[in-house]
Amino acid sequence: MRVLHIGKYFPPYVGGMETYLRDLMTEQSREGIVSSALVHRSELSLTSRNETYVSAGEALSVTRAAVWARMLFTPTSPIFPLLMHRMIRREQPEILHLHMPNPSVFWALLLPSAKSLPWVVQWHSDVLASKHSLGLRIFYKLYRPLERAVLRHSMTIIASSPPYLKSSEALAPFEEKCTVIPLGLDTGHLCAGQMKTRSDTQRLRVLAIGRMTYYKGFEYLIRAAQLTEKVEVRLVGSGELEESLKRLAKELRVQDRVTFLGTASDKQIGQEYANCDCLCLPSIERTEAFGLVLLEAMYFSKATVVSDVPGSGMGWIVDHGVTGVKVPVSSPEGLADAFRQIQRDRGNLSRLGRNGRRKFDQMFHISQSAGQISSVYALALGPR
Repeated sequence: MRVLHIGKYFPPYVGGMETYLRDLMTEQSREGIVSSALVHRSELSLTSRNETYVSAGEALSVTRAAVWARMLFTPTSPIFPLLMHRMIRREQPEILHLHMPNPSVFWALLLPSAKSLPWVVQWHSDVLASKHSLGLRIFYKLYRPLERAVLRHSMTIIASSPPYLKSSEALAPFEEKCTVIPLGLDTGHLCAGQMKTRSDTQRLRVLAIGRMTYYKGFEYLIRAAQLTEKVEVRLVGSGELEESLKRLAKELRVQDRVTFLGTASDKQIGQEYANCDCLCLPSIERTEAFGLVLLEAMYFSKATVVSDVPGSGMGWIVDHGVTGVKVPVSSPEGLADAFRQIQRDRGNLSRLGRNGRRKFDQMFHISQSAGQISSVYALALGPR
């Protein structure tokens, strides 16, 4: 079977959508599926690039389209439709696997070579008309008709969790062609670190990983650190809000307990997991559709603290009191209470971590996700 994936970016660009695409293609290669990907370059450039990306010993074919500009986190690539057409002619895929949200997917609507193939849409998240961004609200009015056209043409739409599918206004008219397949991780990319001796074991070491943008809710995590002195926060990632978050930590006088680590390698992240007590994902809206970092934490047997965002997959992944703790959205007080609760009972903290690892093994390995997607492909192709 031959599959062409249309994505937004690809590693080493850091993001959950990109990590999953890499891991899915890696597992598909192991299964004998010939897959390739058309994505954007992560930096501005006038030239496109074809490359072989080696992932866990598997050679993946990736074409990175030139990006001339960026608007509202969206790459602008006039060459994208030509590259899509050329790859379809060259690779002769049997399935077009579209990863959304991604406006460059819309070029497929104009290409006869693309429209002749069965489409499988992987719905990573809704595009939300956020109250935090006027530009995004205007953009979505233009985006939505094209989004609907892609969904109408697709044979199958894959959502990552039952609550996200149920709460998605965009998917509601197409529910009969939707199916739920949870995301998964290739654990071969996860590096186990070594636990170091800590001078202050009385403090709860809280790890947070993600792009420093508004919907991640890191502001509330920093404010929670102000409410309880027995918490140390370590933030991995970068983004447009990094400097303002650093200023906030200084204003609240918690800069000695909030460490900004910037972008980190897989090895460094493994080291952070080895030496943290729990992972916190304090996202504030459904733009956080799933949260792959939760799966990483569960794999490393770490308890998780998450915002209970209605309709997000986060609250479905984390079982309250079993694998982690759910707290109200945008609530420093709720986060601080959760940290105090798990700080008081270290034995329970370990139990939550063990339960998380058990759930990961049962549901969230990439082989499970890729296997279910292969079944979707087979249905899309019909009897052969």
